[in-house]
Amino acid sequence: MRSLTKPRSTKTVRKKTKKATRNTGISPQSAKAKGRRLQQTVRDSILSAFPALEPDDVRSTSMGAGGEDVQLSPAARKLMPYCIECKSLAKIAIYKHYGQATGHGDYEPLLVLKQDRAKPLAVVDLEHFMELVKK
Repeated sequence: MRSLTKPRSTKTVRKKTKKATRNTGISPQSAKAKGRRLQQTVRDSILSAFPALEPDDVRSTSMGAGGEDVQLSPAARKLMPYCIECKSLAKIAIYKHYGQATGHGDYEPLLVLKQDRAKPLAVVDLEHFMELVKK
């Protein structure tokens, strides 16, 4: 009696797998420069909000370094007790939702987000946030 299964080939067939990285259309060097610019914008905003701080009190870290993206000295940390992480992406769905909040009236928009099994997050405009921190 013949077997209904195909005979095995002696050649090993490798499955094609997707690469772990996505094709974003931007080079790693450009992506790092984009992130660096955002870090520097945040750094400059903090230094503008608190003129008493020296440039060494607020530093933008190098790309790939562990920890916070904007490092604060002890003096800066007293004025701004936050750990700062910066993400500069081509498109984020948050902006669509934030845009909805801007259309609800004459008050400053506040977007509150929550993911399953995670704490809610509040999103405000950077300029507005710096005004809040200065008070």
